[in-house]
Amino acid sequence: MVKLIEEKKTGKDVFKCYELGRGNGVRAQIINYGGRIHRLFISDINGVERDVVIGFNDISEYKGSGGYFNALIGRVGNRIGGAAFELNGKKYRLGANDNGNTLHGGKVGFDSVFWDTDIDGEELVLRYTAADMEEGFPGKLDVEVRYSVTEENELKIKYKAVSDEDTLCSLTNHAYFNLSGDFNNKILGECLKIKSDFITAVDKALIPTGELYPVKNTPLDFNSMKEIGEEISDKNEFLEIAGGYDFNYVLKNDGKSCVAKAFDPKTCIEMEVYTDRPCIQFYSGNFLNGEKGKAVFYKNCAFCLETQGYPNACNIETFPSITLKKGEIYSAETKYKFSLYKAEF
Repeated sequence: MVKLIEEKKTGKDVFKCYELGRGNGVRAQIINYGGRIHRLFISDINGVERDVVIGFNDISEYKGSGGYFNALIGRVGNRIGGAAFELNGKKYRLGANDNGNTLHGGKVGFDSVFWDTDIDGEELVLRYTAADMEEGFPGKLDVEVRYSVTEENELKIKYKAVSDEDTLCSLTNHAYFNLSGDFNNKILGECLKIKSDFITAVDKALIPTGELYPVKNTPLDFNSMKEIGEEISDKNEFLEIAGGYDFNYVLKNDGKSCVAKAFDPKTCIEMEVYTDRPCIQFYSGNFLNGEKGKAVFYKNCAFCLETQGYPNACNIETFPSITLKKGEIYSAETKYKFSLYKAEF
């Protein structure tokens, strides 16, 4: 069932919050500002319902906040080096919002706009049209995102987009998870596994260089389940650059199997990630710095698993393209599946 549960007017802004659920232990609340996951309730080992995403208590507080809390991200997720790219022989300059680079769509990305909303059966549909040259990207891009809670205890996100000109498109969601449901707890004791043998290597500004860095025998290897904090302080050039984990993992992905799994040892809440995207960004909340919301959010109080295309692909010929041709349909799907912890996958 999908229903509108709150509407709040602040000046000219109208914030809306919808709840999705099937009465099976998963409830999601989504707001129209940034298409954000406001709350995500999961039942723990004792049957206690816990909100497992950080954020704010008031739905209007997301506006003007930093951190991209639980938001839809676009037109291109992650970083574009030099805030520029070339397409069809023409150079485009973008909104620079990250030390001279473009992060998560620019100064005003999809996280910072109001989306039109509609209910279609068991799905909440959000639509936004990005104007031609918005944040420097060519083409009018019509975007549709569908959220649903499935009978399999999944939060499913389906993305679709079409442009009237060749452009770039790589959409994701920036949900911050803390599977303990206690946002005063750091996530360093939560456990994680990612099916990946390589990250995309980065420079000191966290811009992918085009090289693939093998994670075997390094602290970046999550092919076997381990605590997030187990090796986060180990000596490694990339951990030192990022102050923790903030890396794009190239997935071993058949498009059907679980590509990442996390769980909290106290609540036993387990989350599996399924996606048709080639990569996932694992971020350990290194840059959270005391913003006040449902709690005070400090470093490592939450983690992100953002499914995506290759970052900075528009500037690296060897990376799979994120170019969306005129009239072609961009389509992607990611599912976050919740249960109580199982040892293997």
